[in-house]
Amino acid sequence: MLLVPLSRLHPSRRNVRKTTGPSIEALAASIERVGLLQNLTVTLAADGGHYEVVAGGRRFAALKLLAKKRRIAKDWEVPCLLVADASARTASLTENVQREAMHPADQFEAFAALVAEGRPVEDIAADFGVTPLVVQRRLKLANVSPRLMADYRADAVSLDQLMALAVTDDHAAQEAAFYEAPEWQRTPAALRQRLTEREISADHALARFVGLDAYAAAGGALRRDLFADDDTGTTLTDAALLEQLVRDKLEALAAPVRGEGWAWAEAVPHLSPAERQSFQNAPRQRREPSAKEARRIAVLQGRLDRTDAALEDAYEADDEDKAETLHQRREALATELEAVQSQLSGHAPEVRAMAGAIVTLDREGHPLIHRGLLREAEAKALRALDAARQRAANGQTPGDEGGDSDGSTKGDTPHGAEHLSDRLAQRLSAHRTAALQIELTRHPQVALAALVHTLVQQALQGGYRNALPLGLRLSLRDRLEDLAPDWPESPAVLALRELRQAWSEQLPQDPGKLFAKLLAMPQDELVQLLALCTAPAVDAVTTRATASQPGTELAQALGLDMAAWWRPTADSYFQHVPKAAILDAVAQFAPNEAPRLSRLKKAEIAQEAERLADGSGWMPAVFGREAPTEGERTETEASDD
Repeated sequence: MLLVPLSRLHPSRRNVRKTTGPSIEALAASIERVGLLQNLTVTLAADGGHYEVVAGGRRFAALKLLAKKRRIAKDWEVPCLLVADASARTASLTENVQREAMHPADQFEAFAALVAEGRPVEDIAADFGVTPLVVQRRLKLANVSPRLMADYRADAVSLDQLMALAVTDDHAAQEAAFYEAPEWQRTPAALRQRLTEREISADHALARFVGLDAYAAAGGALRRDLFADDDTGTTLTDAALLEQLVRDKLEALAAPVRGEGWAWAEAVPHLSPAERQSFQNAPRQRREPSAKEARRIAVLQGRLDRTDAALEDAYEADDEDKAETLHQRREALATELEAVQSQLSGHAPEVRAMAGAIVTLDREGHPLIHRGLLREAEAKALRALDAARQRAANGQTPGDEGGDSDGSTKGDTPHGAEHLSDRLAQRLSAHRTAALQIELTRHPQVALAALVHTLVQQALQGGYRNALPLGLRLSLRDRLEDLAPDWPESPAVLALRELRQAWSEQLPQDPGKLFAKLLAMPQDELVQLLALCTAPAVDAVTTRATASQPGTELAQALGLDMAAWWRPTADSYFQHVPKAAILDAVAQFAPNEAPRLSRLKKAEIAQEAERLADGSGWMPAVFGREAPTEGERTETEASDD
């Protein structure tokens, strides 16, 4: 063994390790803290005054790095083992091959032993050139059940499974989660879910609404998964406390709503779609805009239309920066336009005296206020009051009840519609309208119910809940190519056109002969003809990307499956949304392809997305889920037997 100044050492070409790896910085930090624990192996250089390092190249590189940073002197004496020149390569190969890496479990337990000896986590991290988080993760793994650790050493438990089980320190819970589950339910995600199933994720709507700081300040306990990269691994363990904090905060928001004159106002953390639909929307009164308001609406609408056109051009040009700027401008214009229009409609004082409001949360954890809600009894009372007024006024029609029928303070934007321009929303809704029309011809009972529904509402119920997009006067909505250029070639349009042509050839043009033929027609054929005539009156076109899709009830009754009538292509969809939106969609129907596509240009991504989406059944979220699932169909069929 000899001590050689660092400046007299050089790397040797006979060192069999050619790749030093990325961990030289950590090794240098460890040597600086702990010292060089293993000597270098060297041979005498040809000049007789220097030495070549044939084994210990990483240690040598770490020492050179410390000298470069002036942490050690350039002539720092390095302990070296001198070997004969003839055995240099053999010595290098022996050091690198005839050794066995430390088992990770031994490393975990060694870190735990250092802490047990009183060493601070920060000092241990500095000694090994790692972050304190790495040390904490090793300590967490060292605290796993001894039985599981033994199986980990025997390769019966994987490291990923061990990390998932380390989410809790309860050994009994760890063992139960692993050993009581069948092998196919022992994935890391399944194990973690089983151990935290009674806890609430930090990204849950309730947790977002309250905030982690407020929850912790109230005494709530948090469980943080050290192996998660962000707050997705944090859970709230006191669900009862969180629920109470949510209710208290919602009650504070409900107080000013109660002061608006509503008959009732309730604060509830959860409001399901079915519960929301159990309420009727109270009629709103809409006034005509003043000249100043009308000018402002026209200006904003014009700006919105021009921005939509520019946004479409930016999407087609694959100019993401410009598209993002235009999208933000469009959102601001749409918000301002909605604010101006919302001021034109409201609930009359007598309506507020009967209706109520619900303060709740949306799925993102944002407050959502539904105003103007009527229970069944309240709706009947309001209709009776209105009927009495009409009789008193000698049959005069009720006041204009236009305006937004949804009393909420926040639009019910479909998940995924935030990337749609108004122009694309109109285009998609045109195809949806065509699909609804052809489906209605195939369900005469639904067509009959829809028509009678409209008649009853307008003739008997005052028109308070006109939920179906059906024009009573049969204002045909059968020319939609101005909204969707590809509408004329839509499978739904072609099918409806063929059906109308077939019936037209059977029916006489003379009104008297037509009436006679209809009288003689069997009832089932007459109902089918009624469905065909009703279908073109369906109007589910939406003018705004942020608006709720009209005709949801009708679509559900028809079991509408847009995949049967429309498919996403580059031209019909992908070219008209941002690059990020395309990649989000691809991640749903071809997740393994998303990383590859992210490196392509937008036009190429759109073409690839069309190819990958073909046959996947994927539909834009704006279409919603309106067709029944296989399970729902089975349940319905069973109930009909």
